[in-house]
Amino acid sequence: MALFELTLILLLIAVALTALSRRLQVPYPSLLALAGAGIAFLPFAPTIEIDPELALALFIAPVLLDAAYDTSLRDLNRYRLPLALLALGAVVFTTAAVALVGWTMAGLPIAAAIALGAIVAPPDAVAASAVLGQFKVPHRVTAILQGESLLNDATALLIYRMAVSAAAGSILLSSAVPMILLSTVGSLAAGYVLGRLSLVTLGRISDPASGTVVQFAGTFGVWILADKIGLSAIITIVVYAMTIARTAPRRMPARNRVSSYSVWETAVFVLNVLAFVLMGLQARLIVGRLAEQGQVEAFVFAAAVLAVVIVSRLVWVLGCGAIIRWLAAFGDAERQAEAPSFRGGVLIGWCGMRGLVTLAAAFALPADFPGRDPIVLAAFSVVLGTLVLQGMSLKPLLRLLRLDPDETVDREVAQARVAIMQAALDVLSGKTSNAAAVVREQFTAQRTIAENPEDAQAATEYDRLRLYAIKSQRDALEQLRIDGTIGDEAYHRLEEEIDWSELAASPPGRFQPLTT
Repeated sequence: MALFELTLILLLIAVALTALSRRLQVPYPSLLALAGAGIAFLPFAPTIEIDPELALALFIAPVLLDAAYDTSLRDLNRYRLPLALLALGAVVFTTAAVALVGWTMAGLPIAAAIALGAIVAPPDAVAASAVLGQFKVPHRVTAILQGESLLNDATALLIYRMAVSAAAGSILLSSAVPMILLSTVGSLAAGYVLGRLSLVTLGRISDPASGTVVQFAGTFGVWILADKIGLSAIITIVVYAMTIARTAPRRMPARNRVSSYSVWETAVFVLNVLAFVLMGLQARLIVGRLAEQGQVEAFVFAAAVLAVVIVSRLVWVLGCGAIIRWLAAFGDAERQAEAPSFRGGVLIGWCGMRGLVTLAAAFALPADFPGRDPIVLAAFSVVLGTLVLQGMSLKPLLRLLRLDPDETVDREVAQARVAIMQAALDVLSGKTSNAAAVVREQFTAQRTIAENPEDAQAATEYDRLRLYAIKSQRDALEQLRIDGTIGDEAYHRLEEEIDWSELAASPPGRFQPLTT
């Protein structure tokens, strides 16, 4: 079967698996991982070898930019201690534990063992967010997991780069620290400067399709440039994305922004699908190259690495949480309130699913890297094992922990909604036309509902009536086109206006419009 045909089929299967994951309330990457593993047993699956130089740029750059764009600087500052312990401490601790197993159990060279540890060290918050988003878990937990998944990639891949270079004999330990400092400072500066330059370009583009193409080209261009001049591509992309995120919403037209969000969401989904497919095909090749005895040893080693990855994260998270609570007991009331709870620590510790970063880093290993086959097989086993064992058990774990529902984001939305409605009323206060009076009436109604966020029934009824009216607008517009009163160009322009109104009136997954 041709690769293109197989890819189309797998994308459609991935869509079905995503719908199934929502019904089962499990992370969709968990089902993708199982599908990727199943591909290894297909007799007609093609043989694919991906260019190691392409792997990180293709899979990591857009996914990392998408995550960094949505990261809250406020939350990063508020939870800086637990984030530092996870993004730095947990990554180093896990890397060291896995490296020890790789060196003693599989006989890997020190540099190769460290590379394996760095590959499997960083968790991916995509899988956790897919489940946690369906429950009102404490905002602190979700903020820490999302911030960790962004920052730990930089730590892990920096260690990974050094280990790969050391294995090739192109770096010495004595020069590692100065190189890290220079790379970090240079990456921070380059990310900021490139972000400001990108903002100037994006602000001049009014066409949504052109703007999205420039965004993707800029993302890959920043990664390639940083990599070519010896900077950390991860840190550069993160700073680049955060720089854009703080200013772009005021400079980009709304139509460009909505179009861009949809395209990026689709691109991240497709990259996840392709990564799991490619890893399944890679695993098939590796197993085929190993002798029968070698297969048994490789799978035992992979299982050992999986166990170490899960246990080491739990030990680190729960241990650090206990120390923070002990120190907080000697502080003031505010400090005690900020201390992590044991149940929250269990949830964070268990949300250690590995994903796209681990797969891409394994792909990127040079073909002649020592111990490449067992390392790649172990990486795939860790991704598959954590996504299946931890990902599919998150829902029952949440029920067992019985964490208090968190309304933090809902309260912030309601508070901000009142403020922006009042701003609109203030700017219209001097307008006396009939049109201004109608607009003021609409904003006043929306502000009144926002001022009473606990009255969910009123808010729901308000939006239901808006959707009910919008449905009638669509029917009337369709009839005008059928009658020949308007042409397709006028039809699609009005259709877009109605679409914007419907999006504003229908929060995802909350309710359906009235039908009678």
